[in-house]
Amino acid sequence: MPTIKFTKLFINGEFVDSFSGKTFETVDPRSGEVIARVAEGDKEDVDLAVKAARHAFDNGPWPRLSGFARGRIMMKYADLIEEHKEELAALDTLDAGKLFSLGKTMDIPNVANVLRYYAGAADKIHGQVLKMSSELQGYTLQEPVGVVGHIIPWNFPSTLFFAKVAPALAAGCTMVVKPAEQTPLSALYYAYLAKQAGIPDGVINVINGYGPTAGAAISSHMDIDKVSFTGSTEVGRKVMQAAATSNLKHVSLELGGKSPLLIFDDADVDTAADLALLGILFNKGEICVASSRVYVQEGIYDEFVKKLAEKAKQWVVGDPFDPNTRQGPQVDKQQFDKILSYIEHGKREGATLLIGGKPTGEKGYYIQPTIFTDVKEDMLIAKDEIFGPVMSLMKFKTIDEAIKCANNTRYGLAAGIVTKNLDVANTVSRSIRAGIIWINCYFAFDNDCPYGGYKMSGFGRDFGLEALHKFLQVKSVVTPIYNSPWL
Repeated sequence: MPTIKFTKLFINGEFVDSFSGKTFETVDPRSGEVIARVAEGDKEDVDLAVKAARHAFDNGPWPRLSGFARGRIMMKYADLIEEHKEELAALDTLDAGKLFSLGKTMDIPNVANVLRYYAGAADKIHGQVLKMSSELQGYTLQEPVGVVGHIIPWNFPSTLFFAKVAPALAAGCTMVVKPAEQTPLSALYYAYLAKQAGIPDGVINVINGYGPTAGAAISSHMDIDKVSFTGSTEVGRKVMQAAATSNLKHVSLELGGKSPLLIFDDADVDTAADLALLGILFNKGEICVASSRVYVQEGIYDEFVKKLAEKAKQWVVGDPFDPNTRQGPQVDKQQFDKILSYIEHGKREGATLLIGGKPTGEKGYYIQPTIFTDVKEDMLIAKDEIFGPVMSLMKFKTIDEAIKCANNTRYGLAAGIVTKNLDVANTVSRSIRAGIIWINCYFAFDNDCPYGGYKMSGFGRDFGLEALHKFLQVKSVVTPIYNSPWL
C-alpha cells in the first residue's frame, strides 16, 4: 500500500493548510475505513489559488514560453508520472475502488501519453492569414484563454485530470483544479510531480473540497476566464448558471449519459454478450458512457439473454488489488445506496431481475452485476443515469424502432452498434444523436478522438485537437494596405 504523502492544498507551488484549518476524510471503499484526512478548501482558498494562477498568467513565464519549451516540460512531466505509475495507480484504487491491475498498465501510462500528445501540439498552435475583400490585410492569433477552473469527477480521477490539464497546459493557460472530494489523493501527487518537472509556480493549483463550496467558488469567480466541468447534468446546470451570473466565463460541460447498445440479428451472440457486459460492468458501471440500455433484435434475443446470464455469473467481484478481480467496490456509501435504490425501483416497476441485484462481500461497497429484462421505456431504470453495474435489457424488431429507442433519452453521450452489415452500421450511426458511436467495439477511446455530448450530456469536447481549442481564443489583427483609403 502506498504511503499517503500529500494531503494539503497546493497553491503557488507549495503545499499549504486550508485557510479555515478544516479537513475532511477520504475513505477506502473496500472497507469504509478512513484512509487520511485531507485539507478542505473553501472560497478563501480558491481566491488564493486564483490569485496565484492570475499572477502566473499575467506576469509569469508559462504563457510566454515557446510552444516547444512548454512541450519539453510536459514531456518531462509525463516521464515522472510513468516512473511513479504503481504508486499513482494504488492511490486511485484506495480512493475510488478502481482495479489496480488496470491502473498501472492502462490508466496511468495512458495519462502520461495524453500529456505527450498535447506536448506535441503545443508548438503547432497557429492562426491564419486572411484574404480580406477590402483594402485591408489581416491575420488571426490563437491565444490562451487565461485562468481556467477544472472540476474533476471521481470515477476516473487520473484520466480526467489530464483530459483537462494537459490541453490547457499546451495552450499556455494557468489553472485551479478541484478534484472530487471522494478522490483527492492522486491529484495532489500530480501537483507535486508538476513542480518536479519544472512547471512554474502558480500554473497548476489544486484545491480539495466540496462542490457547493470550492466548486461553486470556482464557477462564480470573477477572475477565472473559463471553467471546464465533468460530472452530473444537475451540477453542470449549476456551474453554467454560476458562470453566467458572474463574468460570463467560457464553459465546457461533459455530463451524464444513458447510452444505448444496439445488437442486431446478424451479430455474433458470444461477442455481443461480451461487449454488453464490458459496456455496463467496466469500472463497476461508474462511467458516463456506460451502455446501460441494451436493445437486442428479436431474432437472437432469447439466445443472447441465455449467453449474457452465463457470462455475468462468471464476472469476479472483489478486492480491486487482486489481479483476478474484474469489478471492485462502488466509490462510496452514497453511490452504493443510490444504486441499490434504483434496483428496488426496477423490481417495483415490474422489470424482471435476471441476475444479481444485491450487495456482496462482508464489508465495503460491492454490488453484484445486475441485469433486468422486461424493461419498459418509461421505467426509471431505463431513463435515469444509475452510474452502477445495472443493465436494462430490451427487445426491438426493426432498424427504425432501434433508432427511435436509442434516441428516446434526454442524454446523448455515446452509443454502440453490433452488426456485420455495413449499411445498417452507417444508417444507424448517422441517425443516433450522440457524441461518439462505437461499431462492433465499446470504450474505444484514443487521444486523437474527440469525446463529448449532445443534448443534456453537455457541450465541448475532451481529447483530440478539439480539446486544445477549448483553451484557446481567436484574436483578429487588421491593418490597412499601403495607399488604402483608410490612411
